[in-house]
Amino acid sequence: MIRNIIFDMGGVLIHYVPREILSHLKLSGEDEALLMREMFNSVEWVRLDRGTISHEDAVAAMQARLPQHLHAAVEQVVGGWWELELRPMEGMEPLLAELKRLGYGLYLLSNATARQPEYFDRIPGSQYFDGRIISAHYKLLKPQKEIFDTLLREYGLQAEECFFVDDLNINIEGAVCAGIAGAVFDGDVPRLRRALRAAGVAVELGEN
Repeated sequence: MIRNIIFDMGGVLIHYVPREILSHLKLSGEDEALLMREMFNSVEWVRLDRGTISHEDAVAAMQARLPQHLHAAVEQVVGGWWELELRPMEGMEPLLAELKRLGYGLYLLSNATARQPEYFDRIPGSQYFDGRIISAHYKLLKPQKEIFDTLLREYGLQAEECFFVDDLNINIEGAVCAGIAGAVFDGDVPRLRRALRAAGVAVELGEN
């Protein structure tokens, strides 16, 4: 029986599209492409999520590969992309509220930097969560089995009683390796509700 639902954050609780974040900076197409390559697609960006590099060192490494006029943009995005855009996923807050009302435990498992606590409480529905595992705090990343094992151990959960929701299939596969069932979320909340119902979670079905 499923008793706990585990959610990813970016792409599930909030929209997370790097190009949309950059659009707020009003840059040229060439500069956006440079920032996508040297910032969002960099090794340092992943290391921030794993918690193995400081904010200052990551920014310095990215800036060293970029022209001077983009240095401020790097600092702004790495230091607070959520100030540019923190857009809730439509239909997710009512689902979280319903699950909480039905008595399910709600947990967050997110690949995110150590600064995630600075903005999580601004996400609608964040108040319903019973616990959080942020990758940078444990120096682990999804889809590693160890990060799922960490969540189970930290909160005393049983894998067979959990259901995981993530926007990446590789992360769902990681959960399965830890004995946790799950579903890939593509922005379609009614479809997610059907997947939850199929797993035995007593949520209402949404409209098609």
